[in-house]
Amino acid sequence: MMKNKKVAFITGVAGQDGSYLAEFLLNKGYKVVGLLRRTTSIHRSNISHLAGKISIEFGDLLDYHTLEAVIRKHRPDEVYNLAAQSVPADSWTHPIYTGEVTALGVTRMLEAVRSVDPKIRFYQASSREVFGGGATTVCSEETPFLANNPYGVAKVYGHLITRTYRESYGMFAVGGILFNHESPRRSLHFVTRKVTMGVACIKLGIKHPPLNEIGEALVQDGKLSLGNLDAKRDWGYAKEYVEAIWLMLQQTKPRDYVIATNTLFSIRDLCKVAFSYVGLNWEDHVISKKEFLRPTEITASRGDYSKAKKELGWQPKISFQELIELMVETDLKRLSRR
Repeated sequence: MMKNKKVAFITGVAGQDGSYLAEFLLNKGYKVVGLLRRTTSIHRSNISHLAGKISIEFGDLLDYHTLEAVIRKHRPDEVYNLAAQSVPADSWTHPIYTGEVTALGVTRMLEAVRSVDPKIRFYQASSREVFGGGATTVCSEETPFLANNPYGVAKVYGHLITRTYRESYGMFAVGGILFNHESPRRSLHFVTRKVTMGVACIKLGIKHPPLNEIGEALVQDGKLSLGNLDAKRDWGYAKEYVEAIWLMLQQTKPRDYVIATNTLFSIRDLCKVAFSYVGLNWEDHVISKKEFLRPTEITASRGDYSKAKKELGWQPKISFQELIELMVETDLKRLSRR
């Protein structure tokens, strides 16, 4: 019997990108199957509104047999591998785990797809961290990989093993080299969300703020602690980026693409926009602490998305300021409901 709906399998479905992609694919008429790691609670705030709309399977990128079984059960047309140990800063304290999940996890996924049906289209979530410490001002698909942290190195492996399966087995397997992309669904481990949540806590006078990545109150005595304020990033909107991810799997030929905005802003710029939105001076509330500094910093580089624009018809729409203001506004609303 013919399937009347395309089936998509998303690992990391409860994450920022996975939740937006699930929504996007549902709107396209797909049946969506998502992979979650088994815990004592299955509540995930990013996908709680999708309960009953998507199917959930439990598994882990460390467990090949479960991955193969899920793919064999659902026979997806498209697989989106978004799961990873996805926090670059944590990769120094968890380098072996990062390698097992973020690097070798990709091989397990590819091998599971190949063993069930090599015609399944496969997307691998790559990262601008693959370019690491290179001196290039603007990075494209042709820029050499010079990753300089365990996360970036693992992402290089994931990207290259995807290319290897494409070239070795003729699989439609692609890597999306996504530059930093943010949203109100971003984890507090990431600096944009730390800042926007910190702003909301300070503005509303929250007495018990959420915890930061080292287990301390995000805001203490009206101060938000961050790392290198001079670090610069190319930041885009995750909800827009998932469309580019989907478009990569709709092409006639499998190709890798850089997805970015070709703009550059510093952490200082981020703080200025976020605090200004609520009428505060960021310099009164932000301090830089060595506990939040990376052992190595990636080069400040922008992403050249011209290939994606030409071949996918994709380009970013929301501005950096609009994105950060959206995130602050959402966090203000979240805390006001507490």
